[in-house]
Amino acid sequence: MHSSAGTSRYDATYAAWQADPEGYWAEAARRIDWDRAPERIFDASSGPYGRWFPDARLNTCHNAVDRHVAAGRGGQPAIIWDSPMTGRCETLTYAALLGRVSKLAGALRARGVAAGDRVVIYMPMVPDAAVAMLACARLGAVHSVVFGGFAAAELAARIADARPKAILAASCGLEPGRVIAYKPLLDAAIALSPHKPDAVLVLQREQAPAGLVAGRDEDWAEAEAAAEPAECVSVAATDPLYILYTSGTTGKPKGVVRDNGGHAVALRNSMAMLYGVEPGEVMFTASDVGWVVGHSYIVYAPLLTGATTVLFEGKPVGTPDAGTFWRVCARHGVKAMFTAPTAIRAIKREDPEGRLLAHHDLSRLEALFLAGERCDPPTAEWCAAMLRKPVIDHWWQTETGWAITGNFRGLGLFPPRFGSGGKPSPGYDVAALDEAGHRLPRGQSGTLAVKLPLPPGCLPTLWQADDRFRESYLEAFPGWYNTSDAGVVDEAGYVSVMSRTDDIINVAGHRLSTGAMEEVLASHPDVAECAVVGIRDSLKGQVPLGLVVLKAGVAKAEEAVCRELVGLVRDRIGPVAAFKDARVVPRLPKTRSGKILRATLRKIADGEDYVVPPTIDDATILGDMEGALRGIAR
Repeated sequence: MHSSAGTSRYDATYAAWQADPEGYWAEAARRIDWDRAPERIFDASSGPYGRWFPDARLNTCHNAVDRHVAAGRGGQPAIIWDSPMTGRCETLTYAALLGRVSKLAGALRARGVAAGDRVVIYMPMVPDAAVAMLACARLGAVHSVVFGGFAAAELAARIADARPKAILAASCGLEPGRVIAYKPLLDAAIALSPHKPDAVLVLQREQAPAGLVAGRDEDWAEAEAAAEPAECVSVAATDPLYILYTSGTTGKPKGVVRDNGGHAVALRNSMAMLYGVEPGEVMFTASDVGWVVGHSYIVYAPLLTGATTVLFEGKPVGTPDAGTFWRVCARHGVKAMFTAPTAIRAIKREDPEGRLLAHHDLSRLEALFLAGERCDPPTAEWCAAMLRKPVIDHWWQTETGWAITGNFRGLGLFPPRFGSGGKPSPGYDVAALDEAGHRLPRGQSGTLAVKLPLPPGCLPTLWQADDRFRESYLEAFPGWYNTSDAGVVDEAGYVSVMSRTDDIINVAGHRLSTGAMEEVLASHPDVAECAVVGIRDSLKGQVPLGLVVLKAGVAKAEEAVCRELVGLVRDRIGPVAAFKDARVVPRLPKTRSGKILRATLRKIADGEDYVVPPTIDDATILGDMEGALRGIAR
């Protein structure tokens, strides 16, 4: 699976990019159809750090849909919708996708949407969500997908910032055991927002049809059916394709901008290089279109490639069981799967022996990719042992849109190191910096940063906020993009992300990574998942608190497990960690994308006021946490 040839092919490709970055990206740009091909590859004089393909023109929807139909792929599946929530499985071919996208684009055009206008999309995991994104791209309109079910106040903040001409929404979303009505949330958000859309199209789902507001709302299916198809509109490569909001430290959401040209080039390049997926092959990304992973690897990258993408409406466990991911892979002949470590930990907790996995033919699955948070080595090792396939942890961010580091199936895999996100993708010069912004020697931990310019596909700026972009990402280390992740680049070039820089805790003057402690806790055979947070201590400033969820069926007393965990950290990290408190909890509070809400846990433990994060999956858990943690800081 891994060879010195893989290392040398990677090294040669990375060196070729370093030697001639513009030549590397000019070559990658040849895989995209252009209305006007780029003659200038990079313009360092525009934008906060420069812009890619400044003189080129294209249409992203043409590249994702029309060109594959023209090339004879019209009958090939483009999107497979697999929905254990509804018991349905449906396939849209490229020809059928073209028909739907061009009609929905026509419906939007008839309601005044033109190139540069914004459209907010508020949808569950149904094919119509991808159709909506592509219809916007077809017109040169800028879509902003907001995670379905997001709270009204948060949705209102995004409507106020993006000022959409139209909103596309579904009447409801489905969660195990409940239906979430979206329309009341949307109505409340529009009422709260100072900006009002001209048009709202509502996809009526049979589980909870919604009432329509006269004069504003229309039935999506009827509007699409009645529309004249729209053709693709040519846009500048530097024009925005979408805005994706990510939480800002000030409470005001940050609108990450993705441009059309760099995005198409980078994502098409990544599919073969990173994931080893070629036209006609199947990729299953178990995320949501509300997150960047869904934008990049459910919708755009597979379709830009001419591959088949699986769009999954369900959960890793409970729909119906912890074998559902493996069923999807077997049923649809998936070659590459991508999910979050949290999902794998949930599966491991429910099915630690892998009995459900054994029921499915996974012979066509070649690799599992993990991202979204740091993957602890025990989870990756368990998965690799069960699947007997490469398990590849890779690191990227909403801001970058594709992998900063990884392992590269198209270049031959180099040996993985569990706990590391791999080596930098060609396009990224990654270093650990000290507080003065100097490159640290290999093996020393610091703030991970990327030398400017960022490669194509990364954010060129924030929506209507160049100054905020510079303050957030560029000012701390001039000449570098600050990832705000802490980690290390080792002697062999492997990059390990230990924690967000604000997850470094200071214990009696020693800077310690909570991620390293979590790695130790996760190695305990009874632990399903864990979090370590730094809590206030009058003597040492901060001390670590370990919170663990045990695997199903653990018979040992909780106190005994906690004693063993304290001993493990003492053995592996040392007394300097001052790790003396581990507690068993029934579950951990998370975002809908699976990230543990460590900052909120820390505030609860410190007895501070906190705001319920808008991205939280289940807010009721915070009450349980308050009972367990409130006031334990000393």
